[in-house]
Parts: sequence; structure tokens; C-alpha cells
Amino acid sequence: MRRPWWSPLRLLNNGGGLGVAAIAYIAVDYTREISPTWHSRLQPLLYAALSLAALSRIPFYTHWSSENTPPVPDTGQWLLLALNEKLPQIVVEILRAHIVTLQHFLMLFIMLGFSVVFDSVKAPGLGLGARYLFTMAIGRLLRAITFVSTILPSARPWCAATRFQVPGHPHRWAQKYYVPYASDANAIRQVIHQDFAYADPGKIVGEYRPDWGSMSFLIDFLRPTPSEGSTWYHLLKKAGGGCNDLLYSGHMLVAVLTAMAWTEAYGGYSSALVWLLVLHSAQREIRERHHYSVDCFVAIYVGILLWKMTGFIWSSRNLSRNKKLVKLDKIHGKLIQAAKDSDMEGVRELLKEVELENSDSQDRKVNSKLLWLFPLVTTISTFTIVILAFTHTSDG
Repeated sequence: MRRPWWSPLRLLNNGGGLGVAAIAYIAVDYTREISPTWHSRLQPLLYAALSLAALSRIPFYTHWSSENTPPVPDTGQWLLLALNEKLPQIVVEILRAHIVTLQHFLMLFIMLGFSVVFDSVKAPGLGLGARYLFTMAIGRLLRAITFVSTILPSARPWCAATRFQVPGHPHRWAQKYYVPYASDANAIRQVIHQDFAYADPGKIVGEYRPDWGSMSFLIDFLRPTPSEGSTWYHLLKKAGGGCNDLLYSGHMLVAVLTAMAWTEAYGGYSSALVWLLVLHSAQREIRERHHYSVDCFVAIYVGILLWKMTGFIWSSRNLSRNKKLVKLDKIHGKLIQAAKDSDMEGVRELLKEVELENSDSQDRKVNSKLLWLFPLVTTISTFTIVILAFTHTSDG
């Protein structure tokens, strides 16, 4: 008897359960805004079900080898405030809702990676994970270089005063190179003309310098005060992302990489939903002034471009088959000639070259004990890291 298309077993067997699981995860997590009681009941059950479902498939998985100044004007923020006056109230409330956060996008990717044991995405799952983490590392490095290059004021001007005990004087570099020219147009013209810091800054006010030993170089960056400068580690943890604007948005980078991975590896209508969640998160980052519009737009196209550049690590396309076809095209003439000459040994040698071109790890002999030890260690360590991340951090 043929099962109907909506049958749970048929959905799982066809790899279609991933979209259902993703929607269930976001729906259950959003119940914390509606009914915290039900959220506390349903979330552990959902996590347990997802974990057990993935663990139950592992024995049958066969691919183991393989940062106080006024904020700058932001037209995006103006547009969203204008839309609040034009759109229906229900739409505005949806746009304001905290539907997804950073941890949701991370969790969605973890679900995507583990769906390999259901044959929902192409193996190897570790290859997909390696591409995701490598792309994120490149994106984070480029982001750090970008926001360190130019200090942009925070979109939330109260940030530094509420989070830190800010010293009553600017940084010594700012006293010499910024303050004398900040509000005098003629001074700016002169410094452009002379290309030299000609103004006398007066007596430079130094920083409080606690004894941090070999980590004293952090004093010029963290700028401690006597009341909170006892240890560099405490101040470094408190600093977080600082209070200047960080161009581009790291949250949006993670969201875009998750959407790109989902679209390439799984596709379907659920990938369109993930991209809608990305756009919703972007407008909320701007609306709540966590970032300027430029931070979100840059993160989106940087994430897309970086993902496209790292396809050599993992791709949904069958690269080994493409290699074989390229090799076969190269020896096409020789193959026809050998067939005409009835040289079967030559034909076999040429075809053997095509097979040798594909150096996939599936051709290697792996000890049967290692074949079971590798997935066991990988699964336990991954679940441990995920549980620790969501237990000991505020947002994953």
C-alpha cells in the first residue's frame, strides 16, 4: 500500500523532514514570547526528539570516510520609521518580533549538517561543516580588519556610558591626531594641505596603567580605570564587542552563511523561508540600532561571495563525476582509435586512467574499528560542544 505524501515515514525517507524539523524548532522556540510555561515544556522535548532522531540514524550512515558620539545618519533607519506610519499595525508588530536570533541560525546549520544521516543533504557532512566554519573564519578576519580601520560611532550613543567606566579624557592618539581638528574646518584644511599633525595638543593626559605584566599592551586598547583595572581578563570579557559600530555585522554574516549552506545543500521552499528570516533579522538589527544599514548590506553580499569562493571544500555538485568527464573528454580521441584498432588492452588502460583521476577517500581501505570509532567520537564531541554552547552562552 502506497503511503500518502504527508506520511511522516515517507517524508523522512525522502529527506523532506528537515524543513518540518526547522519550522518546528523555530515555532517551539518562539512560544517563549507567547507562553513561557509551554516553552519550558516543549523545548526539552523537541531537543530530545531531534537528538534521538539523529543518533538513531548514525549506525546506518555510510559516508563517514569521505563598540559617546552621535550616530551617523542612516537612511535605512529613517525608512523603517516611515514604514511604521504606513504599514498595518499587525505587519509592524511582525517586523518588530524577535522571531529568530543568532543562536537559531547556528542551530539551523547544525540541523542541516546532521541531516546527512537521513540522506537529506549530500555527504560528507563534515565537509559541509568544514566549508561553513572556514568561510566564517575568513569573514570574521575580514570583518576585524574592516572595523579596526575606521572607528564609527555606535548607533546606540548611550552604550559606552552604561557599559563601561569611561575615562574622562580621550585616548592619547585621539588627543593628538583627532581632537585639534575635529570641529575646526580650517584646521582640517591645513592638516590636509600639510599632511602633518601641526596643532599643539597641549599636555597629553596619560592612561591609568595597572601592572598586567606581559599583557600590559592591552592597556591602550581596553583603557582601564582604577576601579575596574585589577585584571586584564575581567575587562576583556566585559568589553565584548565594544561600543563602536562594527562594520560589518557578524550576526548577519552567520545568518547569510546558514542561508547559503541551506540553499545549496537542501534547497526547496524551506530555503526561501530561511532567506526571509535573514531579511527579517537584517531589518530588526537596523530597527533596534544594533547596526547601521550598511553593516547589514555589506554582510549579506560578503557572505554570499565568500560562500561562492569556498566551493572547493564541499559542493552539492558531484565534482568527482565532473573530473571524470573532463578526463574522458581529454582521451576521447585515443579511446576511439584504440577501439578501431581492436586494442582492448589499450581501452582498459585508458579507462583505468579515468578511474585513477578520481582520488576520493572512498577508494581508500579503512580499518573497520576506525570506521566506527570516527563517527562515535565525532558525534559525541559535536553534541557536547553544542550543549555547552547553548548552556554557557547567552545567545549561542
